[in-house]
Amino acid sequence: MPNNITIDKTALLSRLRSLGDIGRNADGALTRLAASDADKQGRNQLVAWFEDAGLEVCVDRIGNIFGIWKIESEIAPLMMGSHIDSVINAGIFDGCYGVLSALSVIEAMKSGGVKPDRPLMVAVFTNEEGVRYTPDMMGSLVYAGGLDADEALTTVGIDGTILGEELSRIGYAGEMEPGDIVPSAFIEVHVEQGPVLEVEGKLMGAVANLQGIFWQKVTIRGVANHAGTTPTRLRTDAGLAAAKVITYLRGLVDNSDSVATVGTIEFGPNVINVIPDFAKFTVDLRDPDLAVWETRQAALVNFLAELEKSDGVTIETEQLARFEPVVFDENIVQMIEEAAAEQQFSCRRMTSGAGHDAQMMARICPTAMIFVPSRDGISHNPLEHTEDEALVAGTKVLLDTATRIVTGS
Repeated sequence: MPNNITIDKTALLSRLRSLGDIGRNADGALTRLAASDADKQGRNQLVAWFEDAGLEVCVDRIGNIFGIWKIESEIAPLMMGSHIDSVINAGIFDGCYGVLSALSVIEAMKSGGVKPDRPLMVAVFTNEEGVRYTPDMMGSLVYAGGLDADEALTTVGIDGTILGEELSRIGYAGEMEPGDIVPSAFIEVHVEQGPVLEVEGKLMGAVANLQGIFWQKVTIRGVANHAGTTPTRLRTDAGLAAAKVITYLRGLVDNSDSVATVGTIEFGPNVINVIPDFAKFTVDLRDPDLAVWETRQAALVNFLAELEKSDGVTIETEQLARFEPVVFDENIVQMIEEAAAEQQFSCRRMTSGAGHDAQMMARICPTAMIFVPSRDGISHNPLEHTEDEALVAGTKVLLDTATRIVTGS
């Protein structure tokens, strides 16, 4: 890459912190949920930065925003980006870094005199976190054709609002049909949100694949009875059955690449001296290998069936989400590795344990991701932190990779 093509480090880092100030409450906690007033403020700021950079701005019906460097070409655009909506009490890097890094890349190309052979786009996808509206990664899922836009727009949020109405209210219900522009490739740079890069002392991750994600709600029904007078052998204890499932899941994934989590649990009647007559909990099961992931799901089904017989309980399940593992484009992954090596950044191939917009975009175009380290592996938390040098380094690798793609060099 020519030496005159450089990232404006000051602009990148100051924008990250400016965007991170939008959506803070009186206590300083950052919450910028999709289609909220805070999201509107963040979107307005991004649009202003896009326009300052000479990009054409368009918005599609699901509220995805695109900043486009228009180039007359028959080649489909290179798209980069992520999201700016957050979880509750969030950090400042998740999603936002990918959007602002992409903007910095286009600015560097323009100021450095790069002559791309195709347009470039910065994407800002709606409702990636899925906190206010489900499912998560909604904007990119709709864009990739995995969810009908009209169906998504009627989604009712946790606060009773309707997504389509809220997008209209904040001024981001666009006219462009999601997916109208199919990119030639999509690249997302992101903080790792995990500890691997930091533990291994690597500055860069070339993300080669992404785990399959399976979410399920399990409800176990037993019999409520007195905790003191009911002998153990005569109990139908929904709480005990739930504990057996949790223990089973840990054993199922031990010493493997799979991970399983019971993240929420509820007992009823939830009284200290009453045997639970129901337990309701969620299961999050992930693995990067499709066959292994499906085998784990089948094993859980079989275990629940046996548990009904052995413990005398009844069990109901509801699938909440199912996204298959994704293998990213090998050519782009190699470009990322080469770009890191050229700049003498230590790099490793890795799997993403979290879901990202790139997961959805891989359905329609060659896709890959770049990771930079997260301190202590912390994310979705005010303590989320990545060093400035790593943020700039990741953006340099994105710039190098994007330049290789759009110039053929």
